[in-house]
Amino acid sequence: MLGLGLIGGAATGSWLTGDGGADGAGNAFGTARTLWHSVPVDELFPPTVQGTGAGPGGADRTWTRIAVARDSGCAHAFDPLLHKVLAPVGCQRLLRATYTDATQTYVTTVGLLFTKADPAAMSALAARFRDEHLDSRADLMPRPYAAASTAAAGFGDRQRAAWTVAVLTDAPVVAYAVSGWADGRTVDAPQPAADAVRSGATTAPAQAGLGNEAQGLADRIARRLRKTVGTATEKPS
Repeated sequence: MLGLGLIGGAATGSWLTGDGGADGAGNAFGTARTLWHSVPVDELFPPTVQGTGAGPGGADRTWTRIAVARDSGCAHAFDPLLHKVLAPVGCQRLLRATYTDATQTYVTTVGLLFTKADPAAMSALAARFRDEHLDSRADLMPRPYAAASTAAAGFGDRQRAAWTVAVLTDAPVVAYAVSGWADGRTVDAPQPAADAVRSGATTAPAQAGLGNEAQGLADRIARRLRKTVGTATEKPS
């Protein structure tokens, strides 16, 4: 099992955990539910993620993984209100990794919450996030994952600058990311990534490109998850 704060390069070829078994579901939704314990960590959270065109003005980004959290439950992983909002879909397992940009100026935690929900429940939660604009509420920001002796050592709740939360409807997964400065500075007015990346945005997170960090990394990790689900579904039983 991965140890707390395992550094990226040392995790190559490791598994997120060795326990548990597949639920036998033959469809993509059921297959996705098992990925947290059946896929190597490097497939879900690669040591390096290329973000072609992901930066401000279409600039390229490269993110390097600096820490992987041990797979866990959700008891202390979210602020209380976000934990309450996510409660209807349940928490089967939470996977998290933290990345930094090429200059080690920014740090971003990306998470994959594997839920216990069926497609109807995931669709209902996605509709609630959309209709109530829950993904833009600062009291529903995900928490970062900090790891000692890394660029993210000082990445705590008060350092959160931009975030994004996506409730997937084709898999029992909630994908999210939260970004901040690597120097540990506090942020008085964090901003949703979707707002921070808009043309003309003048807040500190927007000007620094922290919205691009959160949104770009979350998008690419979610794409990898979907690709992994597709590959696993196509394998003969």
